[in-house]
Amino acid sequence: MAGMTSSARPLLNRRLAEFGTTIFAEMSALALSTGSINLGQGFPDTDGPDEVREAAVRALRDGRGNQYPPGPGIPELRGAVADHQRQRYGLSYDPDREVLVTAGATEAIAASLLALLEPGDEVIAFEPYYDSYAACIAMAGGTRVPVTLRPHEGSFRLDLDELRDAVTDRTRLLLINTPHNPTGTVLTREELTAIAELAVERDLLVVTDEVYEHLVFDGAEHLPLATFPGMRERTVTIGSAGKSFSFTGWKVGWVTSTPELVTAVRSAKQFLTYVASGPFQYAVAEALRLPETYFTAFRQDMLVKRDLLAAGLAESGFEVFKPAGTYFITTDIRPLGESDGFAFCRALPERAGVVAIPNAVFYDHREAGAPFVRFAFCKQTGVLEEAVKRLKALAG
Repeated sequence: MAGMTSSARPLLNRRLAEFGTTIFAEMSALALSTGSINLGQGFPDTDGPDEVREAAVRALRDGRGNQYPPGPGIPELRGAVADHQRQRYGLSYDPDREVLVTAGATEAIAASLLALLEPGDEVIAFEPYYDSYAACIAMAGGTRVPVTLRPHEGSFRLDLDELRDAVTDRTRLLLINTPHNPTGTVLTREELTAIAELAVERDLLVVTDEVYEHLVFDGAEHLPLATFPGMRERTVTIGSAGKSFSFTGWKVGWVTSTPELVTAVRSAKQFLTYVASGPFQYAVAEALRLPETYFTAFRQDMLVKRDLLAAGLAESGFEVFKPAGTYFITTDIRPLGESDGFAFCRALPERAGVVAIPNAVFYDHREAGAPFVRFAFCKQTGVLEEAVKRLKALAG
C-alpha cells in the first residue's frame, strides 16, 4: 500500500513503547460518554481569582507577551518567583541566573531529566508517581528505580531503609514529590533530613516537584528540600501556577536552582517549547504577589472539600487515606469486596455515575497499587455532594 513502510521496526521509539494513551484520557472520555461526574483528572472546575484572570486580559490588550517572551521567562515573573521563595522559605535566588520559567511543571520535569541524565543513569522515584515521571526518565535514557510508599496508620509512608538500599553506583538523581500526588503524603522534616543526608553522602542530584506547596492540611508543613544543609547546590526545585491559582490551562511553571543547574535545564528546555504562555506569565507574576489571605482561603476551601468527599467515600464503604496535602484522596476498594482498581474504575461510571483513577497506573509494581483508587476533590461543592450521593449506591 502506498505510504506504508516495509520495515518490521515499530514506529514508536522503543523507550516509549510501554506508554500508551494515558489513563486520564481514557477515563475522561468515559466520563463524557456516560455522563458521569469526573473525579479522575486533577483540574478544578472553576477558574482562579478574577484579578489574576483580568491581569492576563490586560496583558493581552496591552500587547505584553503576544510575541515570544524572553527565553528564561519575563523578568516580572522571575522576580516574583524569587521573592516568593525568599519570603516563604528563606531561599535566596538570583532572578536573572537562578530562575527559569517553563511550560508548566510537566515541561520543567522533562527538561530537567533530559538535561541531567545520560543513558543508563538510575533515577529513584517514589511510587506511586505522577505518570510523566516514568515517561521522561525513559525519554532521557535513564533507568527508573521505584521506592514504594506503603500504607501505614492511615497514610502512605516512606521506608528510609528501602530508599538507602536503592542507591547504587549508577544512581544519578532522586526525583522527589512532596506534597505527594497521588497519595497526599507530605514528607516530614525527619524524612527530608534523611533524604538530604543521603543525597550529600552519595553526591546525588535531586529534582523536587513541589507544585502542591500551598495545599497542605491538618498542621502539615511544606518544607522545600533546598532549605536543608548541602541541598541548595544540588537541588532543582519545580513550582507551578496551575495548582496554586486554578489556571491549569495556562501552563506556567518554573525552576529554581544554581546558575549551573538552571543553565543545564534551560539548554534542554529551549529545544522543547522554546517559550510559552507569554501573556499568562504577566498574570502569574501578579498572582504570586497576592496577599496571604488568598492562600489561606484557598487552602481552607480545599480542606472543606476534602472532608466532604472523604466522609462520603467512607460512608460508601471505601477505606479512606485522608491526604495531608494535594487535592487527591486515595482509597482502598477491598472493603467493597473489590481488588482490581482497573476493573473497578472502568465499571464505576455505570455503577455509580462517577469516574476515578486506578492508582496502579502510577506503579511499576502494579500489584502493590492494585486495590487503590484516586479521587480528585478540586471541584465545586455541589458536584462533590452529587458524587457522594451517587457513590452511596455502592454501599447498597
